[in-house]
Amino acid sequence: MAGIDTPSAAWGRVPTLHGRHATLEPLAAGHADGLRAALGDGALSQLWYANVPAPAAVDEYIAKALAAREAGTALPFVVRDRAGAIAGSTRFYDLQPSVPSLKIGYTWYAPQVQRSGVNSEAKLLLLGHAFETLECASVSFETSWFNHASRAAIARLGAKQDGVLRAHKRHADGSLRDTVVFSILAAEWPAAKRHLQFRLESHS
Repeated sequence: MAGIDTPSAAWGRVPTLHGRHATLEPLAAGHADGLRAALGDGALSQLWYANVPAPAAVDEYIAKALAAREAGTALPFVVRDRAGAIAGSTRFYDLQPSVPSLKIGYTWYAPQVQRSGVNSEAKLLLLGHAFETLECASVSFETSWFNHASRAAIARLGAKQDGVLRAHKRHADGSLRDTVVFSILAAEWPAAKRHLQFRLESHS
């Protein structure tokens, strides 16, 4: 999926990951119009506990993601659906190649592809790259206590809940956020992979 990079070199490159239901490619400024179209009327950004940009803030959102990539702290992606249309965005962040570990987050999708094969396959591709190319010991996910849909989606991946960090950071509106932390360990990846593949079969 990720070419012939060595693990160390791959930490500095955003790969293009191909599947049947989804394709992930490096986020670029040229994706702005497609991301605005995926956001539609902006209802997703009105979820106060989620980290989804408003349509008018997409250019700034992309600029910050690309700055994090240049700083070596994130690998951001745009996600396309089976037809090739931009369906959302996600990224690796909090990169720790010395462990090695990382987090998957900043994930959002257009309403029409939510609970479809797009998210399941995107996570399968991301986790496969993290464990099989970057050789991670663990991959973590963090979400707001109030984001019940996100918490359920992460649990469906096969991730285990590690705990809750109280008053850990702030939501976009400035309110304090309790952060729910999940993770998958390298030893758990084969079972989680089979589970995701099984889920994808229902979308074939």
